[in-house]
Amino acid sequence: MLDVRRLRLLRELAHRGTIAAVADALTYTPSAVSQQLTALEREAGVPLLERTGRSVTLTPAALCLVEHTETILAVLEQATAELASARTELTGTLRIGAFPTAVHTILSPALVTLSRAHPLLELLVTELDPAAAPAALRADTLDIALLQEYDYVRLTPEPGLDTEPLFEETVHLATLTGSKPLATHADSPWIAGTPGTLCHEMTVRACLATGFTPRIRHHADDFATVLALVAAGQGVALVPDLGAVSIPAGVVLTPLPTRRRTHLAYRRGTGEHPVISAARTALHTAATAHLP
Repeated sequence: MLDVRRLRLLRELAHRGTIAAVADALTYTPSAVSQQLTALEREAGVPLLERTGRSVTLTPAALCLVEHTETILAVLEQATAELASARTELTGTLRIGAFPTAVHTILSPALVTLSRAHPLLELLVTELDPAAAPAALRADTLDIALLQEYDYVRLTPEPGLDTEPLFEETVHLATLTGSKPLATHADSPWIAGTPGTLCHEMTVRACLATGFTPRIRHHADDFATVLALVAAGQGVALVPDLGAVSIPAGVVLTPLPTRRRTHLAYRRGTGEHPVISAARTALHTAATAHLP
């Protein structure tokens, strides 16, 4: 019989690429991960890993096993959800991951709703970039999270996760020079998110689609900071609706055709778990109230 915990380690190795990354994500030591994967190979009866020095790659048999693992984990999650449905009151812990502007505007009222309706439910919030959310969900450190995509940075399907649309926003060009097309700022200094974040990638790709590479002078992930830098004459920036809460004097926002879309994500099989279902409902209600 194959051990489910070891199968999960193999699945994480397929996604993260190295034993060290798996160990770091799941709070194991690298040697413990290696030992568990070796034990899984014995259980499977076929080689699962090809070791070259310190690096490992998955064999075709291992990749096949990873596909089955996604199904197995989803079925187990679904079984847990059905058992939880028999309870009369929601208890336990709900771990939610969201990006900063959503925490301020969408998540906060949703938390109030959940706390009032289910006082025995413990709510834990983690602020993180949407790019890090899928890995956190698969590692079971989050139960539900908000993912993003832009017109120029599409959301790719994540194995083992289900997603659903939550809301859509307009992206604006923030400047001090009035309403001018994006293309007129090819020589302007730019303010963008930290490299590796979706906001940074969106800024670069939106400018490239217009025909120029942005000259990024400042990096900031908080849109209040971004707008303050624009107001200080330090550059121009792209800001979505949720980031345009308090506009400094002199800053002009020009709506662009570009859109940002936010989705809810959760592990496959957990969607109908009473706790996840309650969170989904509260978040949709809050999003509709804030962005009708």
